[in-house]
Amino acid sequence: VQLVESGGGLVQLGGSLRLSCAASGFTFSNYAMSWYCQDPGKERELVATITWAGGSTNYVDSVKGRFTISRDNAKNTVYLQMNSLKPEDTAVYYCSVIRSGRRYWGQGTQVTVSS
Repeated sequence: VQLVESGGGLVQLGGSLRLSCAASGFTFSNYAMSWYCQDPGKERELVATITWAGGSTNYVDSVKGRFTISRDNAKNTVYLQMNSLKPEDTAVYYCSVIRSGRRYWGQGTQVTVSS
């Protein structure tokens, strides 16, 4: 299993970013996918989840209405569209999948929101 995130960067308050996570090594279309974030010194926390076909999504309350998780099973890629960004969204963002009882992580992509 390999997960490779991209799309992070430095953005101003109120700006937007789209994160991508390219997956390989497993049948992507069979698995739900998630995005997590982690600040230094804090635990990694769930941001959003999408089911295998994309028919259902869930978000942490702090990002509802601002972030959108989506997937393209033909491209083996999951996305996180981040709008109306706030300084408190600053973190390393990871995509993740649970396969055969084990959770896999990508290397993460840094998102920094300046005020």
